[in-house]
Amino acid sequence: MTSDLETLAKQHYENFPVASVFVPPRQRKALRLVYAFARVADDFADEGNFSVRERIERLDLWEKALHNALEGNLSNAALQNTLQQGSFFHSLASAILEFNVPVNLFDDLLTAFRMDAREPRFTSFEDLLFYCKHSANPVGRIVLYLFGSATEQHCSWSDDICTALQLTNFWQDYSVDIEKKRVYIPDEDLERFGCSRGGLLNGIIGEHFPSLMKFEVERTKELFRKGSPLLRSVDTKFRFQLRLTWYGGMRVLEKIEQNHFDTVRRRVTLNMFDGALVFFRSR
Repeated sequence: MTSDLETLAKQHYENFPVASVFVPPRQRKALRLVYAFARVADDFADEGNFSVRERIERLDLWEKALHNALEGNLSNAALQNTLQQGSFFHSLASAILEFNVPVNLFDDLLTAFRMDAREPRFTSFEDLLFYCKHSANPVGRIVLYLFGSATEQHCSWSDDICTALQLTNFWQDYSVDIEKKRVYIPDEDLERFGCSRGGLLNGIIGEHFPSLMKFEVERTKELFRKGSPLLRSVDTKFRFQLRLTWYGGMRVLEKIEQNHFDTVRRRVTLNMFDGALVFFRSR
């Protein structure tokens, strides 16, 4: 397992598309480390032929390694016997301390990954928001800390945007997730539009599915709008990257709408034209 972890961390550290050229080098390095931490944890939750127990154990070790590094216990015998990740975790811990990032944000991420490992079912929209609170919102808050912008109001706006981004990803990836027997639409919404989780898993879509997806898309747009004041409030070093992200998410929702909310037969993606449009809107 040790060599596998080392390879995963190194690959994710070196291949980091989120840390774009628009992000200053100091923050870009820290973002790479955060991304690597999250992506490896995501692999533990989703990849390979492991039992739920084994996935949880890996995530627990990943969390323990981070806390050990923050406490200066990289030579801890238990850690050395499980994760030979001293260099990576030393760098991550240094970045966390340098930018005063609360470690509980990383713990929240791991809570979401543990939920993924257990293949969660969302009874209500509140259940889905709880998942987003741990899977997406911590990332936005970490970024705000890296740019010295983590005020209470900024964090609130960021939570709205990050939740909207997570939901957008769910609606965009419906056709992909259903193949994996995953349904991220809350049961209460399915019932409201005459659909069922069991039916969707068995390929029974129902005539009201587009109306259901329209409902989810409109609710997600409202979250984007609610968080939009952040686009004008953060430091200029971070503003353009944030605007690219915001307009990119909104463009995905636009294309779902243009596709008549049919996310079953076709997964919406952004092409070069969309990229140029997002860039123009973000200026």
